Amino acid sequence: MDVMIAVGRGLSRRAGLIAAVNGGAWVANISCTHALYTVSDGYRIRLPRMEEQGEPCGGWFLRAGTVLVGSRAMLDEGQPLRVAVGASAEDFDPTATAGRERVPGRLDDDSTLLPLYLDPKTKLFLVALMWCRPWLIDPTRTTPLPRTPEIARAALEVTDAHFELERFDNDPAFRDRLSARVGEHLKALRHKITERALVRPGVRLSDEVVVEVLLENAVITPADLARLNDPAWCSRQEDLWWTRRP
Repeated sequence: MDVMIAVGRGLSRRAGLIAAVNGGAWVANISCTHALYTVSDGYRIRLPRMEEQGEPCGGWFLRAGTVLVGSRAMLDEGQPLRVAVGASAEDFDPTATAGRERVPGRLDDDSTLLPLYLDPKTKLFLVALMWCRPWLIDPTRTTPLPRTPEIARAALEVTDAHFELERFDNDPAFRDRLSARVGEHLKALRHKITERALVRPGVRLSDEVVVEVLLENAVITPADLARLNDPAWCSRQEDLWWTRRP
């Protein structure tokens, strides 16, 4: 059934798809020109565009609960669609969650899937957080993003690696090795974004594009800044980075 929405130019003529699947509901963006978002429990997730052949790719699967769906204009004007799923069935269609990962501890542990999930207990997460931090602090997203050496140095600061920080500032060879390690993590993030089709084909994955994707898809969120003041998390990162020295 088609649902007609009058929001002017803020929405495509064919904007999205909401489908009932085994065990819940699946929401996808089918627009070539406009973004489509889902909002739940304080998270706003930008949905990647569904593949031309109509196969699921990075949509939003809701097993139970409520989610709001709409364009930026619909959300800003308080006119989103409300999708609600009651108590779920036993299983859901595995094709409806292809290419997405379960998100423990975010939203409903058992009800929501995101296009991309990074485990906070990994070095990759710390690199992504340091990359995104300026735009998490600055909602206007005008603050310059850190480059690879700056991200490497930030990792040292977060993990209280005072000895390594001194080496980083005074030993070019050590600085280059650590920056190269961080560069590999940045490359891995770009690969994950491409693999999950979170950008359109042909879009160059500049620093700004990658960080925008991470933020728009709630891979990294403002709440993650609190981890930087969490001794247990920082200690875990210290173990990851410095148990084996570069």
